[in-house]
Amino acid sequence: MTRFWKALALATLFLVSAGSAYAEERWLTLPEPAAMPKPDQTGYAPVNGIQMYYAVFGAGDPVLFIHGGLGHGDIWASQVAALSKTHKVIIADSRGHGRSTRTDQPFGYDLMASDYLALLDYLKIGKTALVGWSDGGIIGIDIALHHPERLTRLYAQAANVTTDGVDPGVLANKTFGAYIERSGRDYKKLSKTPDQYDAFVGQISQMWASQPNWSKEDLSKITTPTAIVAGDHDEAIKREHTDYMAASIPGAKEIILPNVSHFAALQAPDEYSQSVLGFIDAK
Repeated sequence: MTRFWKALALATLFLVSAGSAYAEERWLTLPEPAAMPKPDQTGYAPVNGIQMYYAVFGAGDPVLFIHGGLGHGDIWASQVAALSKTHKVIIADSRGHGRSTRTDQPFGYDLMASDYLALLDYLKIGKTALVGWSDGGIIGIDIALHHPERLTRLYAQAANVTTDGVDPGVLANKTFGAYIERSGRDYKKLSKTPDQYDAFVGQISQMWASQPNWSKEDLSKITTPTAIVAGDHDEAIKREHTDYMAASIPGAKEIILPNVSHFAALQAPDEYSQSVLGFIDAK
């Protein structure tokens, strides 16, 4: 092999290796959400003393997507685009988040679950599949525990069932810090009370200090077909806690998404959508 071709081969190998290394680190990134498709229906539902923003896309068996803490429904744009081809997709902003209002009532997962059930009533949807991320997954578990008749399937990603399931080092994580900073900017753009982000964070933090708090016995009563899902590099939820949840819920399927973190839906949107579809459409 001539010196030129040998150098070219080495350079190619380096570029391929560098590309692979970069690809393996997508879990360190925090991509911006895609542009949200145009909804077929949108508005504010009067539920539990708040105005809850919602949007509906497509037709077919319903799927409700619930975002994580400090976020808003627009983070699901890629999943909405994929799933609305075959399903009726509902997104919303949880109380106090995004475009939805809040009251002085203390936050609680039971209250937030009742908001979403009231939204489903408002939209005349009796039963739905539910995809929840982080706080959204916890809300989904709350509904599965107390109102299983409203769910066909539950896909709960990056959820916890006790406060000690959260890694205490998460607040020092750069990706998580970037998410909190972005959430503050989004709040100022979307909220009806744009100057109250700190007050909102303080209010919801009181919930996070003590909730959720479900026992193994509680989880054993879940009858909804459930997937417990985590990225293999989740910054916030301990892997052993995810394993515990999957083992405690009867018949639960544990799904570990490769090379992604707490923010899997943004880091690998197509793979995430396929994972959701594979579970909620399984026969």
